[in-house]
Amino acid sequence: MRSVEQQLDMVVDAAVVPEPVRVGIGDALGLMCAEEVSATRPLPGFAQAAVDGYAVRAVDVGGTAGLSARHDASDQPDAEAPKPARDGALPVVGEVAAGSQKPLRLQPRQAVRVATGAPLPTLADAVLPLEWTDRGVKRVTPTRPVGSGEFVRRPGADIQPGDIAVRSGAVLGPAQVGLLAAAGRDKVLVYPRPRVTVMSYGLELVDVDREPGLGQVYDVASYVVAAAAEEAGADVHRVGIINAEPRRLREVVASAVARSELVIICGAVGGSGAGAIQDVLGELGEVDTTRVAMHPGSVQGFALLGDERVPAFLLPANPVSALVIAETIVRPAIRKSLGKSSTGRRAVRARSLRAIESIGGRRGYVRARLMRDADTGDYLVESLGTADGSPAHLLAGFAEANAMIRLPEGVTYVRPGDIVDVEFLQQRS
Repeated sequence: MRSVEQQLDMVVDAAVVPEPVRVGIGDALGLMCAEEVSATRPLPGFAQAAVDGYAVRAVDVGGTAGLSARHDASDQPDAEAPKPARDGALPVVGEVAAGSQKPLRLQPRQAVRVATGAPLPTLADAVLPLEWTDRGVKRVTPTRPVGSGEFVRRPGADIQPGDIAVRSGAVLGPAQVGLLAAAGRDKVLVYPRPRVTVMSYGLELVDVDREPGLGQVYDVASYVVAAAAEEAGADVHRVGIINAEPRRLREVVASAVARSELVIICGAVGGSGAGAIQDVLGELGEVDTTRVAMHPGSVQGFALLGDERVPAFLLPANPVSALVIAETIVRPAIRKSLGKSSTGRRAVRARSLRAIESIGGRRGYVRARLMRDADTGDYLVESLGTADGSPAHLLAGFAEANAMIRLPEGVTYVRPGDIVDVEFLQQRS
């Protein structure tokens, strides 16, 4: 029997990273950047007002360069700051809106009304916030001083020309997408989502749009696994049920291999008809079926198909077993194909609230509900099944779970209060 680590090493090593493609930055979220993007212009490109107020010379309102350390460009004015003596009114000689392209020049002892994001007039070195004035229209009276550089976004304060905006290998989150836009890029080279084809094999299966007859069941596993692969980040195509004579079956699988970075076949192990699909796969490449020291999902297979040796996972038709394998074995391969440095789920240590039984010699995966103690902040976990047998096939428990308890091969019993390893599942709220 192969260990979970041995099976993982084999499948992750075979994971295929797709060739980079250029996409619009609006479609790049979550993908890994395949190029280094440098800024060609400063950000901001000009001195901007950071708040609504009046562009002034600091010396005209009693300020000095030393005062500028109190606020950076993102600060809001402090309404509780001590107020200095009034320094006299200034004439308001104009107004500049955000986006204005009309240049203005400030003279000594003058003020210009400015909106947030507006370009500062020439010679202005500070913005006097509205809250620090009497909000005058023709003349404005400061109620406290402002320092040189205060409430001003300086040119290049965020990015200078030549700075690296996004590095190759970075996963593109909202901030990185924003930096690409700031660098004037509408497209970026990325590693695309791996294409995953999911199908099911089994003479007992019918799709959900048909009424099952005697001895027939719905094809649940392919829907479960397709959803898990998509949640992991793959571009998923679900073929459905592929019952056919061998020649046609070979054509369907070969077509899937040609357009995919990864293929998943539910019902290809463990059932009475699994040998037929494995014979077809053997004509297309190397097939390895084995038992892995885990439960549920012990019986599984892995193949490398076609000239490109595309990885293919052979899963049981049981939806819970298929889902556990998808989470523990298939998901890391998909994450590797996405270029992720961390391929597994986040795991924490938690105190079990219930007794749990498991099978000796196999790693147990138990669906569970993970919580936090409001007083101590400690993680608490409540099992929603066991890893020792019959309850493992029930899918309803997974619908209530937000985590999986991971029990080592040598553990057969967990007492209430024992500390266990817990993997997060997808958050649904």
